Amino acid sequence: MSGSLVRATAVQLLSGLNYSGARGPRQALSRALVLISEQKWPRLGVQLRLIVAITGASGSIFGVRLLERLRRTAGVEIHLVLSRAGQQVLGRETGKTLDDLRPLADRTYDVDDLEAPLASGSFATQGMVIAPCSVRTMSAIAAGLTSSLLLRAADVTLKERRRLILMVRETPLHLGHLRTMVALTEMGAIIAPPIPAFYHKPQSILDLVDHSLDRVLDLLGLAPQDAYRWSGA
Repeated sequence: MSGSLVRATAVQLLSGLNYSGARGPRQALSRALVLISEQKWPRLGVQLRLIVAITGASGSIFGVRLLERLRRTAGVEIHLVLSRAGQQVLGRETGKTLDDLRPLADRTYDVDDLEAPLASGSFATQGMVIAPCSVRTMSAIAAGLTSSLLLRAADVTLKERRRLILMVRETPLHLGHLRTMVALTEMGAIIAPPIPAFYHKPQSILDLVDHSLDRVLDLLGLAPQDAYRWSGA
């Protein structure tokens, strides 16, 4: 919220509210500013509002690490939703629960809450990343199914012509998978499987995960300056 908006809101609160117990203008202004701080304003400096989803494919670490990296990126507001299978796989693979991920997001949603803001195109976002994305989720999005908040949010992202990135985690792929990927690409989605590279000489699993995420962050215009890039032999 800009300084001018803060001042205007303070003036409005001061003139329109009865501050019981306020003994002067300074106390009244202090009370007004407290009320302002309690309003549901977006975080200061937010430039990008993103939806992050985690589904039941193996590779929960991609979603967790993406949240950690976005949380450290200035100007990004994160909205998180996990499928029920995603929560199960998250526990098996990382030992984490949905509650462990809540601090990494600005807002977390129940996957069955179809009245949440993410279900409406009027809730403006710059895109959505599903990391990892199961074949089931990929196929449901391609078919236009919206039976959960996660699927509805993906459908909204497509219909509003926003960036939808699917980190599909499956191999090998049969013809049906490939045709579904083609259909989604024609609809505007980006299929970005987390395929590891080795030219950056990874020393750990996290190096491999981060390199795949650097490519996703590139698609969002958020890749860090120190992201390793191929510069030729």
